[in-house]
Formats: sequence, structure tokens, C-alpha cells
Amino acid sequence: MQPIVHPSRLANVAEPLRDDEIHVWMLPYDRAERRRPLLALLAAYLAIEPSGVMLREGPYGRPALAPSHRSTLDFNWSHSGDHALVALAHGIAPGVDIERQRPRPNALEVARRFFSSDEVTLIADAPSTRRAQVFLDLWTAKEALLKAHGRGLAFGLDRLSVVAGPASLALRRFDGEDLDHWQLQRLALGHGFAGALAWRGAARQVRLGRLASIA
Repeated sequence: MQPIVHPSRLANVAEPLRDDEIHVWMLPYDRAERRRPLLALLAAYLAIEPSGVMLREGPYGRPALAPSHRSTLDFNWSHSGDHALVALAHGIAPGVDIERQRPRPNALEVARRFFSSDEVTLIADAPSTRRAQVFLDLWTAKEALLKAHGRGLAFGLDRLSVVAGPASLALRRFDGEDLDHWQLQRLALGHGFAGALAWRGAARQVRLGRLASIA
């Protein structure tokens, strides 16, 4: 998916979303707008006005389309700083996370409190100049997995383990889950952000695009 640079073309971004695809959009975000960018993007995929998008929350707070839409479309979104990510797919529940890259002098301390022991070792063994990046790679991967799982952070960050390599992410442990049923991908976001996408199900083509505006 090529970047979309013309802000008036939001209505055209919802090109056919095939059952073997996941669309991921990176877009500008202002906290004051709350869910407006998300609703606008969902409306484009549903071919309705944003005011007609109805959401419900699951038992652990994950938003989803209300049953009244009678759609197989599912989504997840995340925001950090002035950018957001929205993942959309049919028939699966994607999980996505974005985090702004910045110095994190307490990365190892946070990992020791919340991560698995092998992840702590991975961070501790990283060069000091790489520690914050390794931490973010693991954090975004774990967040994406837990959001796709449906329980979110309530499930426990230490109940799954991820290995972050220079070019890929690998799931090594997920309590109560069959690892063969899970997919995990790093997202090449650029612009000083780290991101990850996860879902339970067969491999799919991930199409990543950028919106200059949701106006």
C-alpha cells in the first residue's frame, strides 16, 4: 500500500480489503480529537458517515464494531505522541501498538518488573546505545499480542515471551496458547516510532500506508 499524501482522499483509502490481508494505517493524531480519526477511517471502510459508526467494548475494554453493522470487519488502534496506528481485517482480531522512540534510562528496571526473565536478559545484554530500542521492540510486540488476545495488559506481560532480532520478532511463549496459531510482525514506521502487529490465525499480507490527514 503506497502512502496517501492528499488529505481529501480519505474516502478512497478503503480499497478492497481481502480476506487474506490486513491494512495498517499510520496517521496524525491529536489527543483532543479522541476517537474521531478512528471513526473516520472505519466509516471509509464501511462506506457510511462517521456519525453512523457504532462501537461496543468487550469485557476487557477492547473496542469493536457493534453487531448492528453486520460486518466481519475488525480493528485495533493505538496512539503515541502525535501519531496513531489503525489495523483493519476481516475475520480476525488484529492487535497493534505504536510507541514513540525516546531515551528510556529505566528500561531495564521496568523490564525486571514486568517482563519475562529471558526478555530481561536480552535487554541487559544489549549495548547501552541499543537498550531503549530493544525494550521498545519487546514492549510493542507484547502489547500487540495481548490486544489481539483480547485480555490486554490484564493478562500479564510476563506470561508471554518475545525475541527481538535486528529485522524480525519471534514469539517464544504465550501461556495457554498454541504458538503455531499466532503471527507477529514488526512494523517499519520510521519517523522515530516503533510498532508491531499481531493476530491469531493464518499468515496474511500486511499492507502498511500513511495518511497525511483524516479531514
